Amino acid sequence: MATIKAFRAVRYGAKQGGDLSAVVAPPYDVLDEAGKKKLLGRSPVNIVDIDLPFLPAKQVGPDPVYVAAAATLSKWLADGTLVRDEQPAIYAYTQVFTHRGREYRRRGFFATVNLEPFHTPAAPTQVVPHEKTYASAIEDRLKLTRATGVQLSPIFGLFPDAQGTVNDAVYRGLGDPPIRATLDGVESQLWPVTDPEVQRQVIEAMRDKKVYIADGHHRYTTALAYQQEQREKAGGTLPADHPANWCLFVLLSMHDPGCVILPTHRIVGGLTSFDLTTLRERLAGVFEVVPAGFEVGQIGAFEESLAREPGTAFGLYDGKTRQLFTLRLTKPDVLAALEPGQSEAWRCLDVAILRRYLLDEVIGPTFAGGEVKLAYTADATEVPGMTDGVAYPLALILRPTPLKALEDLGVYGEVMPQKSTFFYPKLATGLVINPVS
Repeated sequence: MATIKAFRAVRYGAKQGGDLSAVVAPPYDVLDEAGKKKLLGRSPVNIVDIDLPFLPAKQVGPDPVYVAAAATLSKWLADGTLVRDEQPAIYAYTQVFTHRGREYRRRGFFATVNLEPFHTPAAPTQVVPHEKTYASAIEDRLKLTRATGVQLSPIFGLFPDAQGTVNDAVYRGLGDPPIRATLDGVESQLWPVTDPEVQRQVIEAMRDKKVYIADGHHRYTTALAYQQEQREKAGGTLPADHPANWCLFVLLSMHDPGCVILPTHRIVGGLTSFDLTTLRERLAGVFEVVPAGFEVGQIGAFEESLAREPGTAFGLYDGKTRQLFTLRLTKPDVLAALEPGQSEAWRCLDVAILRRYLLDEVIGPTFAGGEVKLAYTADATEVPGMTDGVAYPLALILRPTPLKALEDLGVYGEVMPQKSTFFYPKLATGLVINPVS
């Protein structure tokens, strides 16, 4: 099962003080040019200068941009902007945030996880994916890792721990005030845990756990590719303690009360026409389409009401009429004939029914003559502004994918359709950096 260890992280030095708000960044793949410029306006030594050397994010840049990122890292290490910890540590990591008027404290920790290929039923391993990966994003991160010799952004991993044994060990006896950083309204708090006995307890408590990747599939695949390159350079094998055999994670219990998962709503475009009457006709016998009973200004409340539906249900927003509707599934086995090779757990997923039936079998062929165009948001209140009735005439409002689905699909080695989960909030980049060279 999960093999983790403490490590000597690279972190911002004393000259930045105890508040790192000006130098941390969100994950690179949510940023554009304006976002990067804004972060560098907060501080010229913001981590984004290294983590996002080329735009657009996830695209492969020319070699010089990665060489420049490595030179910046070397400069910051030389002048004390960044320093390496003298003692191995795990790092208690709490995020304090508010969602829909309620305050949450999400408690996890940084550690490195021993790299293994992704779990499959034929070859069970400790790390279980739930999304596909794409080659261009992997090559960009691989070039950055080769150049810098570090992992800059942690992978977000979940593990089952209903009794809270792991976090109890990590957080017991934290004394010093934490290092803090506030980004986009989310406060991060970090404590190095250097006590070898505490580390031993955490490592032992994780030995019977699987780790389910919540966010960072491309980064994990990049780490595997980098590990393989280092093996080849070393003649085929690496010592067990070689840093390329380990990958930077933030690990969080699935049962932590701060583990918030949001749905990702689809804004549908690329349609040559759309009308609700035709959609009702095409969905007859599979979905019923009824008025939602909510006004556009109540779309957030409508989203919450969908979560209380007893069966599979979606919201539909008609951008032309500015009306909301509820789509209730009346044929639960709708994917049985379309996807007989997938497990029942996969075929029951809202996101699978949405992708494989609603979009691929109904909306695309009927109104687009084929593939639709999609835009995404995790904030239902953004849906009306993104749905103009012309280029993007309708939106489909989803419910959150349940966390249990990660475990259920892991049994079969299956992955979900794209944009199935949105774990809120994102992890901060720049608090902890892991050397791998």
